[in-house]
Amino acid sequence: MDFKKQQQNEKQFKNWDETPTGGRIYWFEIAGKHGWKARYVKEVDAAEETLIFRQEIYDENDVLVEIHQKYPVDTGHQKLKES
Repeated sequence: MDFKKQQQNEKQFKNWDETPTGGRIYWFEIAGKHGWKARYVKEVDAAEETLIFRQEIYDENDVLVEIHQKYPVDTGHQKLKES
């Protein structure tokens, strides 16, 4: 495990969960306009290597309406629900 990367991730992402494989899922949220929010999610393996990085958009009812995967491949915004 890369403890330096882990410390950087813990500093940048104030929330995380451990995965059964020894990795972690880190996230932080930013409040948006009209009660919506964006959640930035970073999934890493046990060595703290990034597997996935994405942005999730939630509406005012805390329903996931859009995902934008940025890593490993930028898939662009994918709407899950029409607003």
